[in-house]
Amino acid sequence: MRMAIRWAAVVTWVAVVTLLACAAPAGAQAPATQAVSTDQAALDRRVTAFLDRMRFEWRDLNVPLADGQALYDIIVKNNYKSALEIGTSTGHSAIWIAWALSKTGGKLVTVEIDERRHKQALENFREAGVAAYIDARLADAHELVPKLEGPFDFVFIDADKEWYTNYARAVIPRLTPGGCMAAHNVLAPGRSRAGGARMSGTAEYYEFMRARDDFETTVLERSSAGLAVSYKKK
Repeated sequence: MRMAIRWAAVVTWVAVVTLLACAAPAGAQAPATQAVSTDQAALDRRVTAFLDRMRFEWRDLNVPLADGQALYDIIVKNNYKSALEIGTSTGHSAIWIAWALSKTGGKLVTVEIDERRHKQALENFREAGVAAYIDARLADAHELVPKLEGPFDFVFIDADKEWYTNYARAVIPRLTPGGCMAAHNVLAPGRSRAGGARMSGTAEYYEFMRARDDFETTVLERSSAGLAVSYKKK
């Protein structure tokens, strides 16, 4: 009888220790998870407030809101983490890209040649709260982009239109399979900008990408400015 009682006590003690051991890690991890969630929610509110305040203030060759949202959606949907932007301007598109990367754990390298626009972009990044996710370079993209090692899984081109195809040639070897290259102001055949024809440089770029067997290229219909999206086949 005594042996049975002792054995029951041992079994009970082992069960209690086991439960405590299993519960401890979960309890210890919860605050960190909650902190990350809280930090992201705070960043979301800050970025949203900044974009709302600036909604009608963007100038200097920035993308419209709908195209910024499209870039954000592509990155989040595909869980991209390493992004390159060619043509920062004052930072509207970069903020959308960096905001998306804050959710995937990624970072953006963005290149701008004009010092005034570069400085304004840096200020906008700080105000929006996304500066930590951006490596902003003041440089000539013609010279810098071919030197970037990558790899990148997302690239956005919005710079000098006649150089789009050259940028693509430089970046494609560094774009990972399954990655995406988007380009602004690119219209499909049959469409033109209000009051004019398709831009010659972007038209050349579109034909170049459409002819490649290693990419699937489309132009987003919801983009009034023209946003070509090319996915590199796996």
